[in-house]
Amino acid sequence: MDCFFAAVEEREDPALRGRPVVVGSDPKQGRGRGIVATCNYEARRFGIRSAMPISIAYRKCPKAVFLRPRFDLYGRTSRRVMDILRLKADVLEQAGIDEAYLDASSLPSFEAARGLARGIIAEVRAKEGLSCSVGVGPNKLVAKIASDHRKPGGVTWVIPGRVQEFLDPKSVRVLRGVGPKTEERLAQLGCRTVAELRKASEPALVEEFGRFGGYLFREARGIDESRVDPVWEAKSIGREVTFETDTADLELIRATLKECVKEAHAQMLAEEHWGRTLTVKVRFEGYETHSRQTTLALPTGRLDRLESAALDLLAPFEGLGRPFRLVGFSVSKLSPPEDLLPLS
Repeated sequence: MDCFFAAVEEREDPALRGRPVVVGSDPKQGRGRGIVATCNYEARRFGIRSAMPISIAYRKCPKAVFLRPRFDLYGRTSRRVMDILRLKADVLEQAGIDEAYLDASSLPSFEAARGLARGIIAEVRAKEGLSCSVGVGPNKLVAKIASDHRKPGGVTWVIPGRVQEFLDPKSVRVLRGVGPKTEERLAQLGCRTVAELRKASEPALVEEFGRFGGYLFREARGIDESRVDPVWEAKSIGREVTFETDTADLELIRATLKECVKEAHAQMLAEEHWGRTLTVKVRFEGYETHSRQTTLALPTGRLDRLESAALDLLAPFEGLGRPFRLVGFSVSKLSPPEDLLPLS
C-alpha cells in the first residue's frame, strides 16, 4: 500500500489531497519529541520521511497537516484490502498492516502475473479508494524490491532471466536486513551497490558479518528460497512517547504510559489480537534505555489488565529518581481471541 496511513486519511477527508500530510506524533510547533509514522508524497518532497523526528519534520514543512494515527481505522481498512488479495492468490502471506506476498505460481506465465497485478491495483482503487504498488518476481525477495521500484500505483515485473540486471544498479540498502549501520560497513568494504556486493566472496562476507554474510551473498544474486507462508503473526504492537523535556513528574509519566497502553489496545482491537508478553520501555537522559516485561499465563485483550501490568512494570524505574526522556509499552506473543482456551 502506498503511504497507507496518510492515504487512508486523505480518503476520509478529500480536502487533504494535494497538501503535505504527516501522520505521527504531535509536532507541538517544532518542540514535539516523537516521530513520523508515515507521510504522503507531497510531504516527502520537503524531505520528510518515516521514522524522522517529528520536530525535524515540522521544521522542514511547518505548513504540513500533522495528524495523530487512527489505528482502528487503518486496521479495518487493512482487513478489507487483505480480503481482496486473498481471493486473488494461491497463497497469501500478510507481512504487515499494509503489505502482503501472493503466491501466484499456478498462473501460466509472468505476463499473466502482471495482468493479475494490474487487476489488483484497479480493484483496490475501485473498492477502497487507495493506491497500491505491486512487484512481480520469481521469489519473495525480488518481488518485494520490485514493489518499491515504481511507486505510487505502479507494477514492476522481473522475469528470472533479468533478475541480476534489475538488482545490480540498486543500493545495497534494498536488501533485507541492511540498515544504516550495515550499509556503512559495506561502503567501507567498497560495496555500495548490489553489483559491487556481488564481487565480494562469501567467506569474506561471513568473516565480516557472521551468518548474515551468507544471506548477503545469496541476496546479491537474487536468491531466496523462502515460501509464501499463510500463517502470519504480528510480532508486537506498541507505542512510545518522547517527552518534550526530560521529566521526573511521576503523574505525567504514568498518564503518558497509560495513553501508550490505550493506543496499543486500540490497535489490538483493530487487528483482532490479544497478547501474553507485556513490555515497558523507558529512556533516561543520555539515551540510556531499559525495559522490563512479564508474560501472562493466558493472553488478554482487557484494557484494565494491560494498564495494571504496565504500571507494575514501570514502578522499579520510578524508584530510581531519574528524569525520564521516553516511556513506551508493547504487547507481543499475539494471538486471535478465537484461538484462546475458555477460562475455567
